Amino acid sequence: MSLTYGNRSGVMFTLLGFSDYPEMKVPLFLVFLTIYSITVVGNIGLILIIRINPKLHTPMYFFLSHLSFVDFCYSSTIAPKILVNLVAKDRTISFIECIEQYFFFAIFVVTESILLVVMAYDRFVAICNPLLYTVTMSQKLCICMVVGSYAWGLTCSLTMTCSAVQLSFVGFNKIDHFFCEFSSLLAISCSDTSVNQILLFSLSTVNALSTLLIILLSYVFILVTIIKMQSSRGRHKAFSTCASHLTTITIFYGTILFLYSVPNSKNSKLTFKVASLFYTLVIPMVNPPIYSLRNKDVKDTITKIMNIKLFHSSFRELQPWH
Repeated sequence: MSLTYGNRSGVMFTLLGFSDYPEMKVPLFLVFLTIYSITVVGNIGLILIIRINPKLHTPMYFFLSHLSFVDFCYSSTIAPKILVNLVAKDRTISFIECIEQYFFFAIFVVTESILLVVMAYDRFVAICNPLLYTVTMSQKLCICMVVGSYAWGLTCSLTMTCSAVQLSFVGFNKIDHFFCEFSSLLAISCSDTSVNQILLFSLSTVNALSTLLIILLSYVFILVTIIKMQSSRGRHKAFSTCASHLTTITIFYGTILFLYSVPNSKNSKLTFKVASLFYTLVIPMVNPPIYSLRNKDVKDTITKIMNIKLFHSSFRELQPWH
């Protein structure tokens, strides 16, 4: 499936972002820079920690490393442009750049939702069928599920991107958002967008509801299994293994469902932008701490790395001057 831009390659957009609040440019820049820096360090760091520690070479952490990679990627698709637009006078973006930004953003957001389903299934097998866990969650199955997550993300993204490429634009185009979000493009297009709107609604609804339903169903079985456990220690351990994943699911789907409920009015534009910031910047930042702070092996690995660094720095200080 090829993307043909035709005459649209010369179309330019202006991302308004937070231009209505010029006095907030510097504070917002510092806040977003801090968030993005923590996101990069947290997610790349978690991937490295999982690779370093053999104890973390399990299906759950295999999926988590890909979740961190996806968080890093879709945050990096959005954050740099936001930062540039906060300090630059020229906030224009070409049609091709806009489509490319949306293309990569859509891949990683959809992939994240599927990975959350995969992780829910992993917890379901681990708690409901612990004796068969090693056999069921084989390396081959884990790789297939991760590849399938990326494949579905790519399929959905290509579908929506090809739909966006067909839109027509005339004159000076202003996007009242901080990135090229599909519904924002529909709002300023001069072509008939009815089919595009149906496609967007259908894919978004199917993805959101189907993944959420599967996750909830998995946790219903998990909850029933935990309640049936005789040992309180076993119940506590089972709950603790699911707590991080449940927290991530609550934040991710809570934000998405909130965005669905925001009415389409001028008064709601700021609310929509803030909610969009939450799932494009904040969620990728908080996921690594959510999974790291509750895991002893992750904390032990971080401690060992810090101790090694301290040892090397102390060793250099003790070296005689030559």
